[in-house]
Amino acid sequence: MDANESNPSGWRMRLSGQLPSLSQFIEAWGVAMKDALEEDIFQYDPEFTERVVNLMEVYGRYFDSEVRGIDRLPESGPVLVVGNHSGLNSEPDTPAVMAAWYRRRGFEKPLTVLSFDPIFAIPKAKDFFRRLGQVPASTENAEAVLASGASVLVYPGGGYEIARPWTERNKVCLSGRKGFIKLALRTGAPVVPVVGHGGHSTSIVLTRGEGIAKALGLNKLRFDVMPVAFALPWGVVLGPIPALLPLPAKVTVQVCEPLDWSHLGPEDAEKPDVLDQCYREVETVMQQTLNALVEENPFPLARRMWKLLTKRG
Repeated sequence: MDANESNPSGWRMRLSGQLPSLSQFIEAWGVAMKDALEEDIFQYDPEFTERVVNLMEVYGRYFDSEVRGIDRLPESGPVLVVGNHSGLNSEPDTPAVMAAWYRRRGFEKPLTVLSFDPIFAIPKAKDFFRRLGQVPASTENAEAVLASGASVLVYPGGGYEIARPWTERNKVCLSGRKGFIKLALRTGAPVVPVVGHGGHSTSIVLTRGEGIAKALGLNKLRFDVMPVAFALPWGVVLGPIPALLPLPAKVTVQVCEPLDWSHLGPEDAEKPDVLDQCYREVETVMQQTLNALVEENPFPLARRMWKLLTKRG
């Protein structure tokens, strides 16, 4: 069998045994991503997810992860959960939220995370994420998930927020994106903000690297950023390199009260003034919640390190 035929179609590179150039690699990734986006989004595996959630809880102990106010979530029905995105490659907030969600709601229907399209082009990784119920981020996918009775976790700030510099770690950055508001108004799904604190101290982002992403041509893969960060054990690294040892910052996630948009309907999804008002409300609630968490624990890394060193955590 030709070696190329053993790979997914998007990764077939007939290069006469030579290593691909960066442009060839990006092109192949783009083709694989296009193919992946046409796959069935409903591949959730509840038994697999339960096993992974058990591991998520072990991972969360390293950060002393705490999710507060989980009882504020509606007990049934689809929900649109809106979070701030932190932690770069370690991203401890998401596992904490997912574990708390499933312990409250059970595993019958997924908490579907709208995820970054390029990961669904990576063999093995895409199967892992799809079995967890994650889907490529799009309005169509989100609407289909909510219509099925499952819930959605969305990070409107996306890569721009998760790659924000360490100096902006205490800032909610939703990037002006309002698609999640249109989604909520069109579907009538209740919106519940969740705010994480401490996750952005698990690796130190120095710069978003927007210029780097463009210079490398990665914007063709929807990489608008290519952050430069300090991460153990490597030191200063470029974004995709994972931190094998995330810094053990204390992670706290606060579930906020569901927003009351009952006076709004699907027709309001096309009204710019309504969208602006809803956006300001979400951003204000989340920033005020984050401010309170920061005031309570201004140094999450130092606090967790102290507990570990004194064996109090």
